[in-house]
Amino acid sequence: MPVFIDPSEAKSLTAQALENAGVSPTNAKSVANALIQAEIDGQSGHGLARLAAYIEQVKCGKVMGEATPKVDTRKPAVCHINAELGFAFPAMDKLVSLLPAMAKAQGIALATVNRSHHFGQAGFHAERIAKQGCIALVFSNSPSAIAPWGGKKALFGTNPIAFACPRDGAPPLVIDMSLSKVARGKVLVARKNGETIPEGWAIDANGEPTTDPDSAVKGSMLPIGDVKGAALALMVEILSASLTSALYGFEASNFFDTEGEPPAIGHSVIAIDTTVSGTQFAERLELLLNTMCEQEGVRLPGQRRIIRRERVLKEGLHLTEATMKELKELADLSNNQ
Repeated sequence: MPVFIDPSEAKSLTAQALENAGVSPTNAKSVANALIQAEIDGQSGHGLARLAAYIEQVKCGKVMGEATPKVDTRKPAVCHINAELGFAFPAMDKLVSLLPAMAKAQGIALATVNRSHHFGQAGFHAERIAKQGCIALVFSNSPSAIAPWGGKKALFGTNPIAFACPRDGAPPLVIDMSLSKVARGKVLVARKNGETIPEGWAIDANGEPTTDPDSAVKGSMLPIGDVKGAALALMVEILSASLTSALYGFEASNFFDTEGEPPAIGHSVIAIDTTVSGTQFAERLELLLNTMCEQEGVRLPGQRRIIRRERVLKEGLHLTEATMKELKELADLSNNQ
């Protein structure tokens, strides 16, 4: 049976579990906000499925729970943020608060982040920039999960990318995807739930197709668009790690366990002022989107996310009994330590 909970209560429980495990109140609030928004948006692989691992990594020092991101504004249109081996979300919150104003002043702006961790939904960050009137392009690398095309050994991360742009009188248009055929988090959720995965998602360590999530984790995710997706993964690796002086996916430790040093991966975000070439952006955008939607069966990317948000406002957040039980246990367990 589904369990319905007010999102604010879910955030409070999540923040409580994190804070009592050694995360600073500010960071706990930031992480909780991102995890619960992922649950609201139907991206459970970036939601509460991560909480237990986050807590264990704080306890062992793989994530610095009290880290304060350091900002270096190097040029008028460029800033760099050192996440200080803490959670990515506080660094991304800082980025989102700074970058749009820089883009509006200069026309375009770049922010880089290094020494970071899993940053959840790429679209979550892009959308927040779009709400401030800018186009956003978001890139991140992640621990190795995709083999170079023709290879068998994972080298690149699933390397998510996102695009968002503002709209007049409507929520921003958000396009969010990982460069594997599905997000690796979905494989990990299937493994946790004892389920198989569809064929075509991954190969095992021998390069053979597999429906077993354990074999998939030991092997490689398959990229979207085959060779083209593998090339895009390389591009994102360069933008997110080479450009930011972060670790590459093959150098980074796992997001989900307590083994190894902090993953220390990187992110890059570009914000563009929509008025750089004039004032017709909003009008031209709506012409494009409306023309698309005139065709039967066409919907804009992200529409399901908007529908889910409306439903959550009416009904509350839908969690499984197992997820709700784990959330309460983590919060209570943390209180007792």
